[in-house]
Amino acid sequence: MEMTNTQPRPNTEKQPPGHTAQSSATTPQNNAAAHGSAAGRGVLKMVANAIVGKEDVIARVFLAILARGHILLEDIPGVGKTTLAIAFSKALSLGYSRVQFTPDVLPSDVTGFSVYNKDTGKMVYTPGAVLCNLFLADELNRATSRTQSALLEAMEESQVTVDGISYPIPQPFIVMATQNPVGAAGTQLLPDSQMDRFMIRLSLGYPNHSDELSLLQRKQNTNMLDLVKPVVSSEELERMRAAVDRVHVDPALLEYIVTLVGKTREHPKLLIGGSPRASIALTSISKAMAYLQGRDYVVPNDITSMFVDTMSHRMILKPGVENENITAVSVLVGVLRSVYAPKIG
Repeated sequence: MEMTNTQPRPNTEKQPPGHTAQSSATTPQNNAAAHGSAAGRGVLKMVANAIVGKEDVIARVFLAILARGHILLEDIPGVGKTTLAIAFSKALSLGYSRVQFTPDVLPSDVTGFSVYNKDTGKMVYTPGAVLCNLFLADELNRATSRTQSALLEAMEESQVTVDGISYPIPQPFIVMATQNPVGAAGTQLLPDSQMDRFMIRLSLGYPNHSDELSLLQRKQNTNMLDLVKPVVSSEELERMRAAVDRVHVDPALLEYIVTLVGKTREHPKLLIGGSPRASIALTSISKAMAYLQGRDYVVPNDITSMFVDTMSHRMILKPGVENENITAVSVLVGVLRSVYAPKIG
């Protein structure tokens, strides 16, 4: 499977000719990667039945799912964010739950609550909406800070704690959150700690003319979500994620990732750069990229193609920098160009 690289690549990158014996086509892990590539193409094709003309965004969402990450979709209303989440839940056979966040949504609506049972004389836990496989947190930045923070434990530890008792969340577990652009009516910024827990931030954006025309034509005759059928089971998805965990990353590439993220911490235009969680996220999603392309080893392009989408939402610019037409994306592109990509193999 070929992934479109939507971000500029560093001018100094050298592509590796291959890898050590671990990349041999006869190894069990390579066979698993080849199977994952075929299954992944099936998932992407199925989801594309419901989302017209956004194949690259669909692929990047799936990469984050394979890498055990959570996804933040920042976009205007009406471009298909909810449809995208439902389509993935159907194609991956995942239990799905959605909360439309407003200021009156309570933390207990998300995590659940305990109710006294007079027959037994005990408190009985009533599960909240987050106890599912794929949780869509719609317009998360319209909720109060207290409700937003109710998701933190679930996203980081795959559990919720109510009245001092922890309850595990079923696996696999993915949070797909949407937020309106900053400054939209009724919104407030997500805290930095929560932004850092999203592996990747994406935007669907408006469709082009031909894609929107195709969308209208398809919707004349059918509900496009009815075209999405299960491709893999949730158990198979877990096996695919385990195979991603086993993808090899050369030590030189780990050094490359640490160097890239480290550059953001010392950049003169950034107040806050990438955390160690960002380094872990970039490594994981690079392994998912390799796996989805049928490889059991990471190459530099896996890292460079995901760097901006994985890092941009974690960056905080210094005050006044926006007046210089500098953005987090432009800073990250500059970082990529300033660091030599290693040659491996």
